[in-house]
Amino acid sequence: MLQQERETSLRNQDVLRQVRKEVSFSAPDAEQTNWGPFTLGILFTLTIAAAGTALAYLPGLNHVGAMLTSILLAVVYRNIKGYPVSLREGIRFSGHKILRFAIILYGFKLNIDVVLHKGMTLLLYDALSIVLAIGVTMLVARLIGAEKQLSLLLGIGTGVCGAAAIAAVAPILNTDDEETAIGVGIVALVGTVFTLTYTFLRGYLPLSPVEYGVWSGVSLHEIAHVAAAAAPAGTEALAEGLLAKLGRVFLMLPLSFILASWMRRKGNAGVKQSAPFPWFLVGFMLTSLMGTYLPIPQTVLNAISTIASFLLAAAMVGLGLNVHLANLKKRALRPLTAMFAASLVLSVVSYFTLQF
Repeated sequence: MLQQERETSLRNQDVLRQVRKEVSFSAPDAEQTNWGPFTLGILFTLTIAAAGTALAYLPGLNHVGAMLTSILLAVVYRNIKGYPVSLREGIRFSGHKILRFAIILYGFKLNIDVVLHKGMTLLLYDALSIVLAIGVTMLVARLIGAEKQLSLLLGIGTGVCGAAAIAAVAPILNTDDEETAIGVGIVALVGTVFTLTYTFLRGYLPLSPVEYGVWSGVSLHEIAHVAAAAAPAGTEALAEGLLAKLGRVFLMLPLSFILASWMRRKGNAGVKQSAPFPWFLVGFMLTSLMGTYLPIPQTVLNAISTIASFLLAAAMVGLGLNVHLANLKKRALRPLTAMFAASLVLSVVSYFTLQF
C-alpha cells in the first residue's frame, strides 16, 4: 500500500512539473500576441501613409500620387533605419489584410451600369489592351531574361489599372512583399512619365478631344494618370477617358479569377503552392454593385474613395518596408525594361487602332 501511495505521489509530482513547464512555455506566446506592438505597427504604416499623402499635394509630386510617395518613404526608412522588427505583425497586417480591405472599398469607384450600357465598345479595346500589355511584357521579359513573376505583375499593372491591379493579383499569384512593392513603385513611376508625355503630345496629335480621351483611357496605367492626361483636353475627353479606364477596372474581375484558376491548376500539377480563392474580389464585386445600384450619396462615395486610397497607401508602406535597395537594381531593371516596352507598344497600337 505504501509503495502504491509513493508511486501515485511521484506521478502527481510529474504531472505538476509538466503543467508548470507548459505554463512557462505559454507565457512568451502570450507576449508575442501582445496587442501593443501589433497596434503600433499598424499606426506606423498609417503615419508614413499620411506623410506620403501630404507630400503628394506638393508641386511636382502631385503627378506621382500618394501610393508612390508613401512607398518611397517606406523604402527610404527601411534602408536608413532598418526594418522595425518589433512592429512586424502590425506591418504585415497592413501589407496583407488592410490591402484586401482597401481593394474591396475600391469597388465603390466602379460604376458597372455605366460600363455595361455606355462602354461596351470600349470594353473590346480594353480587353485588347490587357492582352497586349501582358503578352508584350512577358515576351520581352523572356527575351531579355527578366524575372518572370515580377514581369507578370508589371504586365497586369500596365494592362489593367496600375498599382490597384498589382495589389489585387499579388495574393493570387503568391508574390512576396518585395516583388509587390517593387511592382507598384515601377508602374506608378512609368505611368507618371507616360502621363506627362501624353499631355505634351496632345497639341501635336491629329486627335479630337474625345479620341484623345479614349486613347488615354485604354492605354495609360492608373485612373489618376488618365484623369491627369485627359482633363486638359476638356470635360468630354475626361469623361470618355474615365469610361474607357473603368472598363479595364471591370475586366480585372474575370482576369483575377482566370489567374486564380491557373494557379490552382499549377498547384494540382505539383507546383509548390496554389492560390486560395480570392474572396476579397467577391467583396470588390459586391461593393461595385452597391455603389452602382444603391442610392448612396455622392459625398459618401467620395469619402469612401478617399479612405480606400489612403488605406492602399498604408498597405504600400507595409510592402515597401520589405524592399532592400541592394536587391532593387538586380531584380527591377529587366522587368522595368519589359514593362516600358509593353507600355510603348500599347500606346502606339491603341493610337493607330483608334484611327479605324
